[in-house]
Amino acid sequence: MGSLVSCVATGLGFCFCSACSSLLGACCGNDKPSTVPPSVTSGRKRSVFLLVIALGLALAFQYGVAPWLVDNEDFTGFIAENWLEGCEQYDSVELRESCAGNQGVYRVSASAVVFFCLAAIVVVAKPTFNREVWPAKYVLFLFLCAATIFIPNEPLFSDVFLNVGRVGGAAFICLQQLIVIDMAYAWNDSWVAKADTAESEEMGSGRKWLGAILTSAFCMFAGAIGGIAVLFIHFTGCTSNDAFIIVTIIMMVLITAAQLSGEEGNLLSSAAVSLWAVFLCYTAVAKNPDESCNPQYGEQDKIGVVLSIIVMGISMCWTGWSYTAEDRLTQAKSNEEPLVRESSNSNGSSRKVSGVVTGYGTSPDEEDRHEEAIDEDDEANSPKHLSNSWKLNIMLACITCWMAMALTSWGEIIGDGTAANASVGRVGMWIVISSQWLVLALYLW
Repeated sequence: MGSLVSCVATGLGFCFCSACSSLLGACCGNDKPSTVPPSVTSGRKRSVFLLVIALGLALAFQYGVAPWLVDNEDFTGFIAENWLEGCEQYDSVELRESCAGNQGVYRVSASAVVFFCLAAIVVVAKPTFNREVWPAKYVLFLFLCAATIFIPNEPLFSDVFLNVGRVGGAAFICLQQLIVIDMAYAWNDSWVAKADTAESEEMGSGRKWLGAILTSAFCMFAGAIGGIAVLFIHFTGCTSNDAFIIVTIIMMVLITAAQLSGEEGNLLSSAAVSLWAVFLCYTAVAKNPDESCNPQYGEQDKIGVVLSIIVMGISMCWTGWSYTAEDRLTQAKSNEEPLVRESSNSNGSSRKVSGVVTGYGTSPDEEDRHEEAIDEDDEANSPKHLSNSWKLNIMLACITCWMAMALTSWGEIIGDGTAANASVGRVGMWIVISSQWLVLALYLW
């Protein structure tokens, strides 16, 4: 048995040292040249995959490891003492499992936040770092998660990270608003372009795309109105919830009217924002510790958790695969615009030529200068100039905080029809609803 443990420890130590060596080599610039594949944007997808791993580990810790530690009282080692610290005060087994499950989520989430924040710092000094040595990064992240098992709950997880997660979760709500608007505008522009193309080929054939836009907007508005109806049926009866729902309705009407009254009305964006606002309102009222207007008080909000994970998935897909996200999270601006040059014909009139220009009306000296300009553009597009990649890591850190708050109900310990820390639920309620008011006010402004 001793030799087996020694072999396992030796193997883990070798993996850890190899990962550290690879990571150190990348930081010192000894890795492969930045011109070698993978592409500049590959770091986005691999970062998102690490966040998927974090979500899986958080769920495993919350619903697998934590209940096992609570149920197996004979397991009283150093790990159990650290993980269950502060949870022994609850008499109910369900409350202890909820407490231990939250601590498991905090451990994984804190590891991911530290990873992304450190990556954001390093990428400022070495912009290509975001696309390098990902096997080593995955291994080090797993070691970081394993190391948190030996750290006591208090004060690092129960106090410090809980508040960090609240701030990051509120920041995610604001960022998600931008994602929703960006996706809605991209969706609308894509279908309008398809309608124009179809109309140019056959008169009247573009109407189906415009009808699809209206149908999609109608479906999202119907979902938002249906959500409001559910809130009125199940979550009214106290002043705070009634006010939250009414304010949400008023803001939905105002943002839709403002959008339609503008020069470029976009029903898809106002419909998507309205649906997002209703979801935030539901998240807030479901945290209300007043039993008279919260039928889910003392029970885990499974619907809210599922919807929050879906929202998280949308954000990860946008971050990893959206073309518009590439402009916002990596490059300050796109340098891939087609070359536009004015040329003169024999009549002396000028015209604009777009695309690739190969020596039309140019002298050899002009062609040499043009090639030098292209070389400068290529240099500007090289990965070493992508100094804005830190935004990607900050975005993923905020998504991680949202994940932690969604899985733990913003820090509540609930079970047996009661909440052991009702004040925490009230804090989460006000954080969510105030963030909703902020993002809707900014959108309206």
